[in-house]
Amino acid sequence: MSTEPSETAEDAEPGTPDESARTERAGAEADPAEQGGDAAEGRQVSEAEAELLAQRAERERIERRKAERREPIEAGAKLSGRAADLLAAVRAVESGEKPVAAVFEETRPAPRRPAPEPARPAPPVTLEAAPATEVVSAVRAVLAQGGAPETLAVRTAGVLGEGASEALRADPWQLLRVTGVRPAQADGFARALLGSAAGPDDARRVRAVTGWLLEQAAAAGHTALETSVLTAALEQQGVPDAEGAVRNAISDGDVLVFQDPAPEAGVPVPQRGGAGAGGSQNEADGAEEERPVRVLVGLERYAMAEESLADGLARLVGSAPRQDGPGAEWERAAASAGGSGGELIRAVAGHGLVLHTGGQASLTEPAALLRAAHGLGLRAWAAAHGPLGRARFAALLEGAGTADGAGAEDPGVATVAGLLSGAEGPGRDADGALRLDLLVVLDAPQLDVEAAALVTESLPDGARLVLAGDPGVLWSVGPGRVFADLLAARACPQIASRRPDPGPLGELVSGIGVGELNQVAAPGKEVVIVPVRDAGEAVHRTVQLVVDSVPRAIGVPAEETQVITPGHGGAVGTRALNAALKERLNPGPGRFGGFDPGDRIAYSPDRGRTVPGRVVRADADGLHLSCAGEAVVVPQERVEQSVRHGWALTAHQAVGCRWPAVVVVLPGDAVPALSRPWVYTAFSRAERHLSVVHGVEQALPHAVAEVAAKPRTTRLPVLLAPQIPAAAG
Repeated sequence: MSTEPSETAEDAEPGTPDESARTERAGAEADPAEQGGDAAEGRQVSEAEAELLAQRAERERIERRKAERREPIEAGAKLSGRAADLLAAVRAVESGEKPVAAVFEETRPAPRRPAPEPARPAPPVTLEAAPATEVVSAVRAVLAQGGAPETLAVRTAGVLGEGASEALRADPWQLLRVTGVRPAQADGFARALLGSAAGPDDARRVRAVTGWLLEQAAAAGHTALETSVLTAALEQQGVPDAEGAVRNAISDGDVLVFQDPAPEAGVPVPQRGGAGAGGSQNEADGAEEERPVRVLVGLERYAMAEESLADGLARLVGSAPRQDGPGAEWERAAASAGGSGGELIRAVAGHGLVLHTGGQASLTEPAALLRAAHGLGLRAWAAAHGPLGRARFAALLEGAGTADGAGAEDPGVATVAGLLSGAEGPGRDADGALRLDLLVVLDAPQLDVEAAALVTESLPDGARLVLAGDPGVLWSVGPGRVFADLLAARACPQIASRRPDPGPLGELVSGIGVGELNQVAAPGKEVVIVPVRDAGEAVHRTVQLVVDSVPRAIGVPAEETQVITPGHGGAVGTRALNAALKERLNPGPGRFGGFDPGDRIAYSPDRGRTVPGRVVRADADGLHLSCAGEAVVVPQERVEQSVRHGWALTAHQAVGCRWPAVVVVLPGDAVPALSRPWVYTAFSRAERHLSVVHGVEQALPHAVAEVAAKPRTTRLPVLLAPQIPAAAG
């Protein structure tokens, strides 16, 4: 099991360059502002920065709430509202001031929940101050002395803080905390500063490399690693006593250690709190004791997020949903929807957590659920992975409302990031919980453990959560496999849509989902295979398809055709394809960081989120973009980090989006990157037409039939087991 993203990691985003690029040039992805000086203090907060800082503030608020819950309540001083009233009543009875009957007479039923409140704007966000000029200058001097790129100065100062230069002199391997720096480069920096004292067994090096390996594992999707895997990775990095290094990391508190039941194929995680049919509790306990365990280590950040997620899910499952209408009304809505859509409505009526699976056509079922809940008076919202998915689902809701004669007001639709930051959605109540009763999260496989934990912690007690998505697509860019883990745990109702995607494209994608690459009849040229022999021909044919063939034969213009390829680098990666497509579709000098007005771009405000758009103009404020109908201004110092040309994307960048026509490019060197989830994701992005530039021969059907998703080490099933009994059946 690898702890690092592969060299052709197609999920690499701007700001997280692929491994080959990192190896060739540490720090080459640094911001222009870092190359030219310090960022100005008090600059305008960008949309992406506002979202990130708001999420950070929300995490801190959640941690404070959890800490307060764990603290003892002293003499009722921290109670308020109904809890304080009950405590006062108990004391009145104990002191003899009131008889017990009088206290019960004063108890009244809880009033009916008030009408939904209007959405409120997000609270103002203050941008953290840029590193001081003198701090950056001192860091730049140390980097120059050690032979490291001075362009890392601003980033290093931001990571290490006010005493960054002193910290680097005392421990040069602290440079590994800066994104993009690898152990070999940090070793060279340390040797330049420390001379012969910089050895592979230096405790400072061992500690830094251990943390770096666990961060690389998180980038590859793991929330924890088995100790044997971490030990082997440390040995590969030249650590003489790798086992001792792991023990020291545990004893020093650098990592957390866990002992979890070892997973066995086909055997569910043992459930606590009861024995199965035909066996005693003692037998169940004995079976659990005899089961082998595996020892895992992980960084506190991801361990706490996964534990918080498990607690939040257990709270949703264990708390009864609010009864927002008689059961007859829910049943009437379910009967009206019919089929698997009706099953979804029935499941949500009685459960706090429900999973819904299906392809593009199945989105009509969450739409029907939201309309039914909205009609019953629930504050119902949906959250998509990105703005294109949000717009598509909002249009679906609007169409459903017109068809069923509903009023003009529709349930709300936001993006997950916007909902969590407060930039979108219903706002939060006085306790910090989202003001809603039902939340449907679309594109659920894209939730990593940190985002999922924030979602569950933000829901009020009694709320309902529906996680909906296609289990065949690629997993999240961040650590975890939340949706897949929940499906495997069977801890809540799961509704599988029976609405297949229509037409030849739907038939093709459905076959890929079960490991079969079928030939489908495509009388309307819905699917076209274009064989190529080498990389040069692949680029030529791709440009020809986008510029001429698809517009002429299919009627889809170039601006509505998307190219998808496995990686950013290489002769047929996104960089090469975007350069060739720009030359034909929007030639220009690239005066602003390589971009010109009219360029198609992929904007990544943070890791795992990519928003397609276009360049509008550039000025002193930065690069002005239009992304899904929204105006975005990217400051000059962030352009290189967060904006790429977007005629060609990777499959991970394309998740959550669909286009009328898609050209999937499979050059010969793409074979190592191919898997069933990758092919499924790339092919399913097409709505009307799919062209496949095919240069991998039999590797494509082999990948579909034999190459599953790379395994990820996660702890969510084990954390859920003692809290949520497995769902029957």
